[in-house]
Amino acid sequence: MTAMHVVPRKVQVRMPAKINISLKVGPPRADGFHDLATIFHAVSLYDIVTVTERPAGSGISLACDSPGVPEDATNLAWRAAERMAVEAGRAPDVAIAIDKGIPTAGGMAGGSADCAGTLLAINELWQLGLGRDRLMELGAELGSDVPFCVAGGTALGTGRGELLTPVLARGEYHWVIATADGGLSTPRVFAQLDAMRPTAPAPVVSEVVMSALRSADARALGRALENDLQAPALALKPALKHTLDAGIEAGALGALVSGSGPTCVFLARDREHALDLQIALTASGLAADVTRAYGPVRPAFV
Repeated sequence: MTAMHVVPRKVQVRMPAKINISLKVGPPRADGFHDLATIFHAVSLYDIVTVTERPAGSGISLACDSPGVPEDATNLAWRAAERMAVEAGRAPDVAIAIDKGIPTAGGMAGGSADCAGTLLAINELWQLGLGRDRLMELGAELGSDVPFCVAGGTALGTGRGELLTPVLARGEYHWVIATADGGLSTPRVFAQLDAMRPTAPAPVVSEVVMSALRSADARALGRALENDLQAPALALKPALKHTLDAGIEAGALGALVSGSGPTCVFLARDREHALDLQIALTASGLAADVTRAYGPVRPAFV
């Protein structure tokens, strides 16, 4: 009698990208981080994270379809698998596969999304029964953006960004996303900010931003977009200013560098206007790739 072939169990999770609608940065802290006040906004660009069980003693393997993404223990997804193994009291015998739809090193939390996706997938694969609050706590140990990647929607992040409060955001917002050749190192952008701005007040999100979100006023939100990391990102990659200017000239309601960059995002009036902006920015030749997304989108799901 031939032995039956057992197909390894696997779980797949779709993880959205994030935009920082507002990002205010305080002075450096003693632990090397900065206090933040930021509005996270999940948008419809996705990474697919698939976690498959491996035979006992096999350890972790990681593969990604995007060149330049580390496939070893320096990847947050790998570290998420190790942390979940500690939580579960077992060996981390899993294979992680990442299909990228979020720009790599683009300021849209692609690495954090993959980390959060691994936490969610392993929780399901191993039937651990951990709630989202516990997964967010574990995520906060791994990276400042990871808790939001678990939560999704629109939220105010404080502390390092890991302390979340849901934000009332009415309506749907349409974005055009222009990626640049090459990435920007987040620590380098923060260091450049500190060099450009030796002192800083405690970070606070503008009430204008909050009011625009509550009233679903895309025009007001476009005028209120803000990012303290934009100036240092432009100092390190001056060509980004030409991309931002091109989007405004093409009629965007607002434009900013997303997070630590170098991805630039543009707010459109509606879906049709977003298509017009995408065509204009593509024709400008200033971006490596131009795509569209909408938000907020639901939290990651299995």
